[in-house]
Amino acid sequence: MTTASNPLLVGKSALITGASAGIGAAAARVFCREGAAITLVARRESQLADITSQLRAEGHQAQYVVADVTRSEEVARAVSAAVAAYGRLDVAFNNAGVGAEPKPLHLLDEEVYDTVMDTNVRGVWNCMRHEIRAMLPRGGTIVNNSSTAGLVATPVTAAYIASKHAVLGLTKAAATEYAAQGIRVNALAPGSTRSEMVDTWLRDNPDMEQHLLQSALVPRIAEPDEIAEAAAWLCSDRASFVVGTTLSVDGGWTTR
Repeated sequence: MTTASNPLLVGKSALITGASAGIGAAAARVFCREGAAITLVARRESQLADITSQLRAEGHQAQYVVADVTRSEEVARAVSAAVAAYGRLDVAFNNAGVGAEPKPLHLLDEEVYDTVMDTNVRGVWNCMRHEIRAMLPRGGTIVNNSSTAGLVATPVTAAYIASKHAVLGLTKAAATEYAAQGIRVNALAPGSTRSEMVDTWLRDNPDMEQHLLQSALVPRIAEPDEIAEAAAWLCSDRASFVVGTTLSVDGGWTTR
């Protein structure tokens, strides 16, 4: 088992949504390395089972729950599983999200809009409600994964931009309501990151990658681990005075 020499999350019970691939799967590895006992949540059981098996084989504490974040009762079940297994919930990384093919707003199907908003906004809403209830007795930390599309209009579909702006609004509202009760709520705004969603988008829009590279101070696409590292720090006690903020992890993209 490989662990950090001075781990960020030692002794913490952490829940990670969207954990079957991409940033969520990377967060599972990083959080375990930093000492957390984790509960992984996603809809795809085979991927969750594989990741959990690998982590356990390395000596980490890990379990998974198959759940859809758009369904409140399934999120409640996942949070309950974390508390049942580890005695409490200290940390939550609400990472689950979905994108959509870039289309002009007037051509966007209502079904696409509904899917994006339900997953990216209602999903965070559902997660925070149940996580906060579990954290109220002793405090905790929540990090919601937004996007640079939550800060500026990026070249993606309007529904995605609206949903990621809404995540930042929910983050600020929850931070304001619960900071006095010992619950810190913050958000990440990742730039373009290697993932199934981004890789598919770039494959279908081959000219877009060069545009993205030209727009960042660090001209490359991020690796999922780089976003997960930032999430781990925000979730840790070392970020104890960081509340209600949005941390951009975008290679300087939003400075342009």
